[in-house]
Amino acid sequence: MKLMKMWNRKHSENGIFQSKFLVSVASYAVFALLLCLAETSLAQNSYYQHVIFDNSITPDGYYDSGGGVGKPSELELANGHLPVESRIFKTPPNALRIKWQSNPGGVWGAEVRLLSFRNRMPGMSGTHLYLWCYAPEAIAAADLPKLMLSNRAEGLQVAEYPGSFTEPLSLGKYAGDLPAGKWVEVRIPLSDFKTASIYPFHPVELRTVIFQQGDADGVRHTLIVDEIRMEDERATKPARMSVPKNLKASGYDRHVELRWDAVESAGLARYVVYRSLEGSKFEPIGTQLPGTERYVDFIGKSGVKAKYKVAAADWAFQESAMSGAAEAATREMTDDELLTMLQEACFRYYWEGADPHSGMARENIPGDDRIVATGASGMGIGALIVGVDRKFITREQGVERLTKIVGFLEKADRYHGAWSHYMEGATGKTMPVFGMFDNGGDLVETSFLMEGLLAARQYFNGTTAPERDLYKRITALWESVEWSWYRENPQSEYLYWHWSPQWTWTIHHPLIGFNETMITYLLSMASPTHGVPADIYYSGWASQGQRALEYRKGWSGSNDGDHYGNGNTYYGIKLDVGVGTGGPLFFTHYSFFGFDPHALKDKWTNSYFENNRNIALINRAYCMTNPKKFEGYGANAWGLTASDGPWGYVAHAPDDANDKGTLTPTGALSSFPYTPEASMEAFKHYYRDLGSTVWDIYGPRDAYNTKAHWVSPLYMGLNQAPITVMMENYRTGLVWKNFMKNPEIAEMLKKLDDVTAEKK
Repeated sequence: MKLMKMWNRKHSENGIFQSKFLVSVASYAVFALLLCLAETSLAQNSYYQHVIFDNSITPDGYYDSGGGVGKPSELELANGHLPVESRIFKTPPNALRIKWQSNPGGVWGAEVRLLSFRNRMPGMSGTHLYLWCYAPEAIAAADLPKLMLSNRAEGLQVAEYPGSFTEPLSLGKYAGDLPAGKWVEVRIPLSDFKTASIYPFHPVELRTVIFQQGDADGVRHTLIVDEIRMEDERATKPARMSVPKNLKASGYDRHVELRWDAVESAGLARYVVYRSLEGSKFEPIGTQLPGTERYVDFIGKSGVKAKYKVAAADWAFQESAMSGAAEAATREMTDDELLTMLQEACFRYYWEGADPHSGMARENIPGDDRIVATGASGMGIGALIVGVDRKFITREQGVERLTKIVGFLEKADRYHGAWSHYMEGATGKTMPVFGMFDNGGDLVETSFLMEGLLAARQYFNGTTAPERDLYKRITALWESVEWSWYRENPQSEYLYWHWSPQWTWTIHHPLIGFNETMITYLLSMASPTHGVPADIYYSGWASQGQRALEYRKGWSGSNDGDHYGNGNTYYGIKLDVGVGTGGPLFFTHYSFFGFDPHALKDKWTNSYFENNRNIALINRAYCMTNPKKFEGYGANAWGLTASDGPWGYVAHAPDDANDKGTLTPTGALSSFPYTPEASMEAFKHYYRDLGSTVWDIYGPRDAYNTKAHWVSPLYMGLNQAPITVMMENYRTGLVWKNFMKNPEIAEMLKKLDDVTAEKK
């Protein structure tokens, strides 16, 4: 991601719901803004316009919930969140448990927040609120909680425009008396919710469902709640579901992966996965969304045999007959097999999870189906090369996918040859995700894309007509990027990140190292058609000017390395180049997934490979020292780098300002070429120790924060591909070798060596 967008982003670290709950039946709760969790889907936009809660990734408390209580009433919470119920559920594998006692003079409230993640399409859709309720012991309608809605993710706060909330409704009015041990679906017309705010409440803006104390009967009650959603009133006749076909199961070290053919039924809402262990009866263990006909069952140990069946279900939970059974067993795998397993899982993000129109990589899954990411797609092309070479797919499949990508790029919006950061996958039109100024060319994202394309140009350099055609078309794209335009003028000392026909150089963000943008200078210097002089490496990237010094100090908060060269020792490790303690680890991944750092040296270091290794070693040493005492850090849990966290997107780094307690697996795993033993130790910890919550269909989830009891709900395009590609660079050097075969790169390095000799 862009430095200016990461380092300057302001985060409000909201805590969980505070206990200053007003002791009044009419009082309203104050809840914190937290993130969400959700299953992935290729048809995610539609799904997430309806679902408020389906399942929890975390097994103890549901992160996107909170609660508060005013004595003498009581409410059970788990680390400030609603407890997760894993024995009784409507949609496997879990539900939410609300356990309370309403006493006179007291009050309690619990909220379930909308599943929220970056680039989610705004707006809920439907005319009714549905939820399933289960009472282990019967509850009279009068004793059930009241229900309120809010359009604020923080729950009920001061009604700052357009904040709005509704009057309480009696849940019992719609549920009736709940019998013991039976699921009851509750259906509430949204028109029954009347605003209690000074502003109108619009259901399309729903963000929070609040359960509030009802009658003070002084009795302890337990209510299990599952599958909270908004939808139109359903037809009385359920849809007829086809049976899933061709179920296959594959056993790995600690998990089993299932695959089946897509069901083409109009009313399909989800798949339900059933498992039988050791000959026991089939029990539901999880669900999967349409468009993702794959499921991971993390068993947690090797040597376990299991059988599986899958059923299709509609929104009314009417299921098809179950598929035929498939059987697999987990088995202890060698280190080499584990690495291949990890590479393939991450590769699938770019193969199965790609945009169907363009073949490009989505920014994140789940997210906004429309958005494809330019830089992540370049890294995904690197993963495509690995996928072919490792025989995850055939060479013909790889050529076909790359041909689709190239065809899309030829027609997509360009700005003096550069693509924008984000595009619409169906049309190639620019999507200004970061605001109105972000509606033009992005030279850094274009660099990552071209890094992947140039590696592919050499790998798919065969004698067949399709490969010869690809070579020519990639060459044409490469030669049409006007790198020199992004210098602004021939006298400029810098390259600039953005240019827009509407706003020209308004952003005017110079590229100054050391960070992830080195590849932009290297490719600009290598361009055979629109190149820049090699001495811009020193005037711009490694500038010693006051502007550069202030830039480096500004984002790092440190004078160390503000002159590009660092020279200090951290945890006994000398750092030649880098700002502060080196910054987030993606600095050592993005520019170097194709470009081999062994080949690069300059005035400050004789080896960028060794310098990158030292950045990784410092990062690990910091996590082992753990100065802020965060839970979960250690020799096998490290790798601070950019990712989502409990409080938003952060460029996590080994320093006081940017260490938030969030660990991102790609940090350690994409560092395999630099720290193979330490990276393997981290991988085994992430997979074998944390796998039940961290591992899913595309490998390790994006990030987790043990102290905050948070696991990322998404996968990110910029983080999965570097795992596959950098791991292959460690194993065989495949992508490095192919990128470095491009003759323009060798010529550029010779020019840089000549300039460096003059500077020394």
